[in-house]
Amino acid sequence: DYTGTWLPEPLVASSESDPEAEAVLADSVGMALMVVLDTLAPSERLAFVLHDVFGVPFDEIATVVDRTPEAARQLASRARRRVQAAPVPDKDLNRQRKVVDAFLVAARTGNMDALLTVLDPDVVFRADHGALPGVPPIRGADAVARRVLATAPRFIHLASPVIVNGQAGALFSDTKAVGVVGFTIVNGLIVAIDLVADPAKLTQVQIPPYPAT
Repeated sequence: DYTGTWLPEPLVASSESDPEAEAVLADSVGMALMVVLDTLAPSERLAFVLHDVFGVPFDEIATVVDRTPEAARQLASRARRRVQAAPVPDKDLNRQRKVVDAFLVAARTGNMDALLTVLDPDVVFRADHGALPGVPPIRGADAVARRVLATAPRFIHLASPVIVNGQAGALFSDTKAVGVVGFTIVNGLIVAIDLVADPAKLTQVQIPPYPAT
């Protein structure tokens, strides 16, 4: 039972991964897209994926969702509008890494002003702790920065740069993964920070063989 935000299981790779391969991954399973898909009603998500991804005709989709073909078309249309409204991350992975590096340095040094320079004014922070007590999403640069600085002293020394779902991110680990953070970066600013700390979703995460920066 979730008391906080549900987030997808993170796909974590070394920060030295192939940028082109990671760009393809980000387009298909980027954290922002996955979060949007989860907010859709099941029938909307099903109609959208079947039609827009797999090209299934609406006549066939209608029988699956128990609606008329026109109603199935409307379900997919509503879902499509939501997906198209999702933030489109910067494509330059190196640019993303520089923003995440600046974020980590600011958090490590407790620099509020530096944090605010890399956060979008409407940034959202989401955390998935699984069955553990969670917190609702936090919105706004000031509120998110204060949250980061309040928790950074306990965890920031565990941070290493990685690629999360095809985008620049961070892994928090000692002998095992304790948290993965995905960043959605648009126009050089962080618009979303997604922390996955559900132990059940971190069992497959490999610890990188290089030190944190």
